[in-house]
Order: sequence, then structure tokens, then C-alpha cells
Amino acid sequence: MPITYTVPDGLPWVGGALVSSAWLLLFQSLVVSKHRGRAGIKYPQAYADKEEQEKSPAALKFNCAQRAHMNTLEIIPSVWATTLITATKYPHVAASVLGFWVVGRIFYTRGYVTGDPKKRVSIIYRLSSLGILGLLLSSTFVTGQAIYHSLYL
Repeated sequence: MPITYTVPDGLPWVGGALVSSAWLLLFQSLVVSKHRGRAGIKYPQAYADKEEQEKSPAALKFNCAQRAHMNTLEIIPSVWATTLITATKYPHVAASVLGFWVVGRIFYTRGYVTGDPKKRVSIIYRLSSLGILGLLLSSTFVTGQAIYHSLYL
């Protein structure tokens, strides 16, 4: 039996949250570029090496900015997938959690680029990360429910 869905109310909010995450990536790219220039790290070098970092606080800040951006790039496919799956049933929840995650990543990035990696973890970042766990759980529930209904209805 085919599964049929209607587009849930609230889906534009999901689009807005997804667009905000694209703006987050642009923001992080600009931060990396700024710190790359200050540190004098030339392309294609992805990070300042240990010697450069020890000699220059600017190189350390560049490495921190680059790591914050890369960390976001590493996790964003999972964040987007769980957001979209959750949005099929709970679009307002998905949009809210993703939006809050984006805010948390801004705080994460701003703390990280101080050059003290410990400052990347604020209370807002921690709470937004818990939200991502919520997206994982809710997308698992939505998927499990759809599979169940496709098998038994």
C-alpha cells in the first residue's frame, strides 16, 4: 500500500530554518577568510602548522575558525536530513530546533575564534546540541511510524 502525505502547515518555517543554516555557513566562511588573511596562511594550506600556530596568535585563531567551520560542515548533512524527516510530521518542531541550533553554532564559532578552544562550549551551544539529539529521536520516530504503517495498513 503506498504511503501518501500531505504537505504539513508550517513547512515554510522549515525552509526559513534551512536558509538560516546556509547563512551560518557563509558567516563561518567569512570568519575563516578574515582569520586566514590576518594569519597570512596561503591557499591551499587548510590549517596553520604547529610551528606557525606557536609563533602567532593569529594562526591559532585561524585554526580555531577553520575547525569551527569544518565541524559544522561535518555534522550539517545529518542535521539537514533529520530536520527534513521530522518536518514531514512536525514542521514547527523541526524549524524551531534547527533555528536554535544555528544560533548555538554562532555562539560556538564566536567562542572558538577567541583562540581558546574551551570557550567554544557555552550554555546556548550545549542546549542547541541537545536539540539536535531531539531531531535525531523525532526523525527516528517519524520514520519508524511510516515504516510500521506501510507494513501493517
